[in-house]
Amino acid sequence: MTVRTEITDGVALVTLDRPDRHNAIDLDTAAELAATWRAFRFDDSVRAAVITGAGGRAFCTGIDRSADVPQPPSPYSLDDPLLAIGPKANDLWKPVIAAVDGMACGGACYLLGEAEFLIASENATFFDSHTTYGMVSAYESILMAQRMPLGETARLALMGTAERLSARRAYEIGLVSELTAPGAAAEVALRRAAVVAAQPTEAVQGTVRALWAAKEATRAQALTHAPHLIALGNLPPERQAELFASRKRHQGG
Repeated sequence: MTVRTEITDGVALVTLDRPDRHNAIDLDTAAELAATWRAFRFDDSVRAAVITGAGGRAFCTGIDRSADVPQPPSPYSLDDPLLAIGPKANDLWKPVIAAVDGMACGGACYLLGEAEFLIASENATFFDSHTTYGMVSAYESILMAQRMPLGETARLALMGTAERLSARRAYEIGLVSELTAPGAAAEVALRRAAVVAAQPTEAVQGTVRALWAAKEATRAQALTHAPHLIALGNLPPERQAELFASRKRHQGG
């Protein structure tokens, strides 16, 4: 199991448990996340949840590059295992708080983008490496544009690995709602989740649904363009691998 779940007093702590891979998501982890959120829909003992990453070095670094995800030869279709890893994608309307320690990059946005709010430690950093490796940042940019000023989203996406959004800057622009000492994000998020879980659950879930309805039409319309943009703009996989290997050699030198 690469997703750990602990439930205490109405709050579920969901932990990505692949610290040796910076909590990157492989196909098994993606399936476990989806199953976790869907199970919470039927579990009355869960009234709120916190999502975090193990190890302290990373919240999540997106898709594991070792994952083999064959793609259909059509710009109108896309197989993206990360599309189903978030709570909203699995029809869960119980509130979820993201607790970010260390790096959150690329596909981490699928989780950050579907949390109600984010709490981050002062050593957290946010970045999106897609353009550096010849990939279109489509879903990630759309999800972050729902949470950040457009200019900040553009800077993060277009500058690739050259840009790191600090926890302090993320707090200033509203991506993060609260900063904590290093390593304390999950602890603080659990306390906030306990307050939420103590409210009448029907009212809480209705409020969550209302909040997401506020941006739902724009979000849904934008997401329909993502598969085509990725199919048209991504470099071939072998060229992406070359860029990735080249950067690793450069960093090693």
